[in-house]
Amino acid sequence: MHSYFEAVKMPVSEELVSKVAEDVGKLLKELSDSAGPSGMEEEVRDVIAKEVKDYVDRLEIDALGNLIGIKKGTEGGPKIMIAAHMDEVGLIITYIGKDGFLRFTKVGGVSERYLNAQRVVIKTRKGRVLGVVGSKPVHLLKPEEAQKVPPLEELFIDVGASSEDEVKKMGIRVGDRAVLDRGFKRMNGYVVTGKALDDRVGCAVLIETLKLLSEKEHDATVYAVATSQEEVGLRGARVAAFKIKPDLGIAVDVTIANDVAGVSESDRVTRLGKGPAIKVMDSGLLVPPKVQEYIIKVAEREGIPYQLEVISKGSTDAAAIQLTREGVVTGAVSIPTRYLHSPVETLNLKDAAYASILLSKLIERANKKDLEKLKGDILKG
Repeated sequence: MHSYFEAVKMPVSEELVSKVAEDVGKLLKELSDSAGPSGMEEEVRDVIAKEVKDYVDRLEIDALGNLIGIKKGTEGGPKIMIAAHMDEVGLIITYIGKDGFLRFTKVGGVSERYLNAQRVVIKTRKGRVLGVVGSKPVHLLKPEEAQKVPPLEELFIDVGASSEDEVKKMGIRVGDRAVLDRGFKRMNGYVVTGKALDDRVGCAVLIETLKLLSEKEHDATVYAVATSQEEVGLRGARVAAFKIKPDLGIAVDVTIANDVAGVSESDRVTRLGKGPAIKVMDSGLLVPPKVQEYIIKVAEREGIPYQLEVISKGSTDAAAIQLTREGVVTGAVSIPTRYLHSPVETLNLKDAAYASILLSKLIERANKKDLEKLKGDILKG
């Protein structure tokens, strides 16, 4: 078994990258079109379970709804946890009016600027109900109102009902959750757009990583965790990491790609099509430099393009994993994505493909000795 502290270089073929990118695209359509607000991730979990069941030795679902796929390594090998969250930001119904209109509040970091005049899907006990987010008609707005984003208290959901009783007959009740209704679409080349790519792309990367590992021998036992409730406080990852107690944890999530018109080069966090981002820092995580270097070495020896990610706002499951028990050696790999928490999140499938290959290569060559050395190097500083 080779070590990644040895100088071994085998560049990834473009053919493999293209194949994995196409596979990710197919997975993303089904994952993105699924409705999975925080705490109601069942639709997404079912898709992932179907895709990974033939590539793991065991599947488990814990009390928070995390899906844990376990792929065994050698006896005494290290435990590596890779995590991506299933949930998406959404809404929760707080009141049903006598006129049939619904009031709501946010579940996770939804921005009012993206909500007005959007279609939504409400998940009820009976199934799905289509609605639209409404507000005061534009023709009736005062000039000063027309210049502002409507605040949450001025928005409502219209499900086409004319009374409270009609709404209840549709199966809707207070506490039901809703997500944006926007289909996954391919744009130009490998660029795609859709809702909830944060973090369904991470889920697709988890699936592809397991597929790439399926015919490989590796020392590490892999815990591929599709986590719940990340958008409301990294909750699923926290309990999963406590149970697993990994030797190495890696979160796979999106990050800000603000490579758009009007943003200066110096302010751009990441760019589409330039490879996955290896995280350095976010608001909840400082990745130890030795862990950064460990992941960078894998990328460079495999000829995988990468970016370095430093952001001051937002965090991922990695923050919860790192602070579990007495602390876990933790890193993160991110997929550059534009227009986060909007109905038109946009990314490049090749960035996700390279992330899948990066993780599979890291796991393939990781062994107990290397990870013990890594932990020792972190302690030395």
